Amino acid sequence: MKTANCPRCHHELDEGPIMYRCANCRRAVYAADVENEYVPAQPVAA
Repeated sequence: MKTANCPRCHHELDEGPIMYRCANCRRAVYAADVENEYVPAQPVAA
């Protein structure tokens, strides 16, 4: 999965499910405001 980056300083954000936090500039960003595409894994036959 691709990591999310801070829109202000472009550092990596922590993995919060609803809210991300940037350790560099201490900005809180809602997950809906982050350019991060979620691609689920392909199901495998049991």
